Amino acid sequence: MPLTRSLADATVVLTGASSGIGTATAYALARRGTAVVLAARSEAALEEVAQRCRELGGRALVVPTDVTDPAAVERLAARAVAEFGRIDGWINNAAVGAVGLFDEIPVEEFRRVLEVNLLGAAYGTRAALPQLSAAGGGVLVNNASVLAEVAMPYQSAYNAAKHGIRGLADTVRQEMRVTGRGDISICTVLPATIDTPFFRHAANHSGRELVPPPPVYPPEVVAETIVRLLRRPRREAYAGGAARLIGLQWRLAPALAERVLGWYTHRTQFGPAPRPESAGNVFRPDAAAQREGGWHGRRRHLVRMTAAFGLAAAGTAVGTVAAMTRRARTDR
Repeated sequence: MPLTRSLADATVVLTGASSGIGTATAYALARRGTAVVLAARSEAALEEVAQRCRELGGRALVVPTDVTDPAAVERLAARAVAEFGRIDGWINNAAVGAVGLFDEIPVEEFRRVLEVNLLGAAYGTRAALPQLSAAGGGVLVNNASVLAEVAMPYQSAYNAAKHGIRGLADTVRQEMRVTGRGDISICTVLPATIDTPFFRHAANHSGRELVPPPPVYPPEVVAETIVRLLRRPRREAYAGGAARLIGLQWRLAPALAERVLGWYTHRTQFGPAPRPESAGNVFRPDAAAQREGGWHGRRRHLVRMTAAFGLAAAGTAVGTVAAMTRRARTDR
């Protein structure tokens, strides 16, 4: 079910609110008068986002939180209720990344990515469910990325965590239904590549500059998708046309799509400049309340690449149908 109140009367908790998609979502909700509870590790950045939310017409509460600490996440929920009386929506958005070959990413960084991205979502879900129920129902949204459905090389920890988030959401949704708690909706958003500071902040063990594979969409595309899910919940929603097309290819012909996407991202995920190894923001916060990562130039590929993905998806569909037809004839 959707929010039991209008966005102007609702309280929404948002993790990972200090930059990127989180910041864009906070602003999208604030424009609608929502009370937003902003959580992340960077208190200074959160205060900047909160001030802008108030200027846009929303109410805002800053609660510095490390989502890998379940007690801290429970305190986040308690602070939200103490300030605004209830929680109507909860968005698990906090994420970090470590880029490099699987066997070259330090074990402690791999573990930390899983802790932030997957366990952070799990802790957030555990804290949110009783509060959403106490409010008479509500909506929980997990920002999972299209990499919850497909995979790309050099992102093993991120891929694993995002696949886990999707599985977690599906399981909890089932449990809500079979135990008669249908007043809580569990949604998953699957964005394509988004123009955020993520690639500048990620741990880097590739030896090269990290850049987002085009097409690159503005963070507002995801923010508006999340707002729509709060109003009209769905199991899953893609953000960015390329995500939908890549997902379609992966479902129709997974082996072929795996090869093509691996080839493509291997050639588009790195820039020409060398880079020293870095742990990025995996262990230390460095957000600066920036929505975008400065990848505007790579957006020019959007139309061309989206068209290419569409043609590839169509070709994959035709090939799959042809293969199924041949198989059916052979089996007669």
